[in-house]
Amino acid sequence: MAFVVTAPCVGCKDTSCVLVCPCDCFHEGEQMLYIDPEECIDCYACQAECPVDAIFFEDDVPEQWQSFIQLNAEMVTQTPAITEKKTPLK
Repeated sequence: MAFVVTAPCVGCKDTSCVLVCPCDCFHEGEQMLYIDPEECIDCYACQAECPVDAIFFEDDVPEQWQSFIQLNAEMVTQTPAITEKKTPLK
């Protein structure tokens, strides 16, 4: 299991979560961040830092955002890793 970035991150892309990740598993897309499910160690650090409550444990992703589980897994192969804070989109 892993944590998943969901819909509230779209258009926000606040990187506070990136700074607390001990395994550098975040990737940056144009409109949101993604978590690599293979690298995530389920430490909960990122979830507590997310200002828009966009990060959920995979088993707890709300029904309407279930597609984000697969989206995160796919997009980490297509986007660069991010390890530093950047200015949010909003």
